[in-house]
Amino acid sequence: MSGELKAGEAIPSVRAMARSLHISILTVQKAYSTLQEDGFIETTAGKGCYVSAQNQDFYLEEQQKKIEEKFVEAIGLARSSGIKLDKLLDLLTLLYEEDQE
Repeated sequence: MSGELKAGEAIPSVRAMARSLHISILTVQKAYSTLQEDGFIETTAGKGCYVSAQNQDFYLEEQQKKIEEKFVEAIGLARSSGIKLDKLLDLLTLLYEEDQE
Protein backbone atom coordinates (compact mmCIF):
# COMPACT_ATOMS: atom_id res chain seq x y z
CA MET A 1 0.00 0.00 0.00
CA SER A 2 2.94 2.32 0.44
CA GLY A 3 3.71 2.01 -3.25
CA GLU A 4 7.17 0.69 -2.51
CA LEU A 5 6.52 -2.34 -4.72
CA LYS A 6 5.38 -1.72 -8.27
CA ALA A 7 2.79 -3.67 -10.24
CA GLY A 8 4.33 -6.78 -11.83
CA GLU A 9 7.28 -6.82 -9.43
CA ALA A 10 8.19 -10.28 -8.14
CA ILE A 11 8.01 -10.92 -4.42
CA PRO A 12 10.09 -13.53 -2.58
CA SER A 13 8.95 -17.13 -2.64
CA VAL A 14 7.15 -18.45 0.43
CA ARG A 15 10.26 -20.35 1.51
CA ALA A 16 12.59 -17.39 0.95
CA MET A 17 10.30 -15.03 2.85
CA ALA A 18 9.95 -17.47 5.75
CA ARG A 19 13.71 -17.90 5.87
CA SER A 20 14.44 -14.16 5.78
CA LEU A 21 11.87 -13.39 8.49
CA HIS A 22 12.68 -16.49 10.57
CA ILE A 23 9.03 -17.54 10.67
CA SER A 24 7.03 -20.59 9.67
CA ILE A 25 6.41 -21.33 6.01
CA LEU A 26 2.74 -21.85 6.92
CA THR A 27 2.54 -18.30 8.30
CA VAL A 28 3.93 -16.83 5.08
CA GLN A 29 1.71 -19.09 2.99
CA LYS A 30 -1.36 -17.86 4.88
CA ALA A 31 -0.28 -14.22 4.48
CA TYR A 32 0.32 -14.68 0.74
CA SER A 33 -3.06 -16.39 0.41
CA THR A 34 -4.77 -13.44 2.12
CA LEU A 35 -2.88 -10.97 -0.09
CA GLN A 36 -3.98 -12.90 -3.16
CA GLU A 37 -7.63 -13.03 -2.01
CA ASP A 38 -7.54 -9.27 -1.44
CA GLY A 39 -6.07 -8.71 -4.89
CA PHE A 40 -2.65 -7.43 -3.82
CA ILE A 41 -0.63 -10.25 -5.37
CA GLU A 42 -1.02 -12.73 -8.20
CA THR A 43 0.46 -16.21 -8.16
CA THR A 44 1.54 -18.00 -11.32
CA ALA A 45 2.29 -21.71 -10.98
CA GLY A 46 5.96 -22.37 -11.54
CA LYS A 47 6.82 -18.67 -11.84
CA GLY A 48 6.07 -17.23 -8.40
CA CYS A 49 4.16 -14.35 -6.89
CA TYR A 50 3.93 -10.85 -8.27
CA VAL A 51 2.47 -7.54 -7.13
CA SER A 52 -0.95 -7.18 -8.70
CA ALA A 53 -1.81 -4.29 -10.98
CA GLN A 54 -5.50 -4.75 -10.15
CA ASN A 55 -5.28 -3.23 -6.73
CA GLN A 56 -3.84 0.12 -7.85
CA ASP A 57 -7.27 1.66 -7.31
CA PHE A 58 -7.27 0.52 -3.68
CA TYR A 59 -3.81 2.00 -3.17
CA LEU A 60 -4.91 5.32 -4.68
CA GLU A 61 -8.03 5.35 -2.49
CA GLU A 62 -5.88 4.82 0.63
CA GLN A 63 -3.56 7.65 -0.40
CA GLN A 64 -6.54 9.92 -1.02
CA LYS A 65 -7.84 9.18 2.50
CA LYS A 66 -4.49 10.23 3.96
CA ILE A 67 -4.55 13.46 1.95
CA GLU A 68 -8.12 14.19 3.02
CA GLU A 69 -7.11 13.84 6.69
CA LYS A 70 -4.33 16.39 6.17
CA PHE A 71 -6.70 18.73 4.33
CA VAL A 72 -9.23 18.56 7.19
CA GLU A 73 -6.45 19.52 9.60
CA ALA A 74 -5.24 22.36 7.34
CA ILE A 75 -8.80 23.67 6.81
CA GLY A 76 -9.42 23.70 10.55
CA LEU A 77 -6.23 25.67 11.12
CA ALA A 78 -7.07 28.07 8.28
CA ARG A 79 -10.58 28.69 9.62
CA SER A 80 -9.37 29.27 13.16
CA SER A 81 -6.76 31.70 11.80
CA GLY A 82 -9.24 33.59 9.65
CA ILE A 83 -7.64 32.52 6.35
CA LYS A 84 -10.20 32.54 3.55
CA LEU A 85 -10.70 29.68 1.09
CA ASP A 86 -9.28 31.62 -1.87
CA LYS A 87 -6.02 32.25 0.03
CA LEU A 88 -5.86 28.60 1.06
CA LEU A 89 -6.37 27.50 -2.55
CA ASP A 90 -3.67 29.93 -3.73
CA LEU A 91 -1.27 28.50 -1.14
CA LEU A 92 -2.09 24.91 -2.11
CA THR A 93 -1.62 25.69 -5.80
CA LEU A 94 1.69 27.44 -5.15
CA LEU A 95 3.04 24.59 -3.02
CA TYR A 96 1.82 21.89 -5.42
CA GLU A 97 3.36 23.55 -8.47
CA GLU A 98 6.59 24.50 -6.68
CA ASP A 99 7.99 20.96 -6.85
CA GLN A 100 7.18 20.59 -10.55
CA GLU A 101 9.31 23.46 -11.79
